[in-house]
Amino acid sequence: MTLEPPLSLLPRQIAALVWKDLTLELRTREAIIAMVVFAVMAIVMFNFALRLRVDAFRPLAPGIVWVTLVFAGTLGLSRSLSTEQVNQCLDGLLLAPCDRSAIFVGKALSNLAFTLLTALLVLPLSAILLDEGLIQPGVWLTVALGAAGYAGAGTLIATMAASTRAREVFLPILLFPIALPLLVASVIATSGFLDRLPLGEFGSWIGMQVAFIVIFWTAGVLLFEYLVEG
Repeated sequence: MTLEPPLSLLPRQIAALVWKDLTLELRTREAIIAMVVFAVMAIVMFNFALRLRVDAFRPLAPGIVWVTLVFAGTLGLSRSLSTEQVNQCLDGLLLAPCDRSAIFVGKALSNLAFTLLTALLVLPLSAILLDEGLIQPGVWLTVALGAAGYAGAGTLIATMAASTRAREVFLPILLFPIALPLLVASVIATSGFLDRLPLGEFGSWIGMQVAFIVIFWTAGVLLFEYLVEG
């Protein structure tokens, strides 16, 4: 039986967990370097491969950006809990006097931070290579919402996959079908802002992004304790 900490301590516990992950990543730079290198290579290859075959990149730009972000984000997710398996660090977290939901939220926020850092490089590079106006508030909004939803779902699935031997294979097999509605909504919402359509024509897809965030972050908070102890 675990002690339930006061709710007032939860923000401090979450902040401490996020700070731990960010500090560890700043020391090793393993996840963020892998994500950034993959993202840059993917954008450059898409640019040169498609430039020989199509005249306009606008219909393809949202899909290119989101495929790059999803695959780069998966590289970070695969390490989100696998690193905690080393030297039984996850056991130490579970023994700490903190709410298990704080561990999930802290991990998800760390994954979100890594994905957004990658997006800070991907969007300007894509705007230059694809010659599209990706640097605009609406596009950043869809990226932030899509990354938040993917981080929540990915952290939940990564928790399930962390205890398996083939977690690098198990994670994308489970995550990609679940995240497909989010990816479709993100691509369509990004296209709507790029094409400067009225918000009413694609606002429902932004609503789907928000619903995805609510569902999977809530599921993570409620189910994390049972997944790590199962």
